[in-house]
Amino acid sequence: MERLIEKWQDKISEVVIGAKKPITIGGETGIYFIDGEDKCPNPPRVAMEVWDMEPEAWPEVLKTNFGNALKDPVEWAKLCADKFSADLICLRLASTHPDTKNASSQEAGKTLEKILKAVSVPLIVIGSSAPEKDNEVMAHCANAAKGENCLFGIATQDNYKTLTAACLSSGHSIISEAPIDINIAKQLNILICDMQFSADKIVIHHATGALGYGLEYTYSIMERTRLAGLSGDRMLSMPMINFVGQEAWRTKEAKTGQKDTGILWEVATATAYLNSGADILVMNHPKAVEQINKAIKALKG
Repeated sequence: MERLIEKWQDKISEVVIGAKKPITIGGETGIYFIDGEDKCPNPPRVAMEVWDMEPEAWPEVLKTNFGNALKDPVEWAKLCADKFSADLICLRLASTHPDTKNASSQEAGKTLEKILKAVSVPLIVIGSSAPEKDNEVMAHCANAAKGENCLFGIATQDNYKTLTAACLSSGHSIISEAPIDINIAKQLNILICDMQFSADKIVIHHATGALGYGLEYTYSIMERTRLAGLSGDRMLSMPMINFVGQEAWRTKEAKTGQKDTGILWEVATATAYLNSGADILVMNHPKAVEQINKAIKALKG
């Protein structure tokens, strides 16, 4: 009996990130990991998260993997790229938040420049989730990294103009976020493109729910987004990203469970998002990264 293979009318756009060793994400013309349909020229990629300050809330079982490197973001980034084989580094500028160190834009820019010199893998750069401060910091950092083709975030419906303008003038890609609402996600991408920003430089984030903490809601909206993109909706045909590590290690199970519970929680969460169409998974624990890289290879056969 002949198998029926779905034929889609469009494809997911390709986004190139990085300058020294650029990687390409997206480009799918079918659904991941369905035999005969998964025409995916660019496999999903794994990024590892690096903070510009030691993350005090991280449990010790996670911190111990990085040792003293947690106190030096440059050494931390090198460790992730060289030892743990991260495809990308996700730099979180947590120290710029007014409630932490309230570091200046200039300090953040210097940290970014040092990491760009120290590693060759592409960078994702995100702020501290303080909208007003992030506008200032991201604009400065985008200019400091001009020519490096980074992926900057996170643009929201209420706070997208400054970041879009900064990425446009400095040649970076952008992460757009509309938590669990496909219509707002589409509208935000339209607004960003209305500023003469290329749709081929947008990566979608629908928020990330960890296993047992809203994963199914994010999964379903990502699945709908991918199907809409393959069906011809150009404003939903962008690659997708999930910040898996930060959500998995917030759960009480990861913080208070046995030694490997957090790793398993992160792996389970990441595996689900792989199957919903994620193109970049931002992760924390080296063993979880190792397992997900094995899963990607196994699923692709």
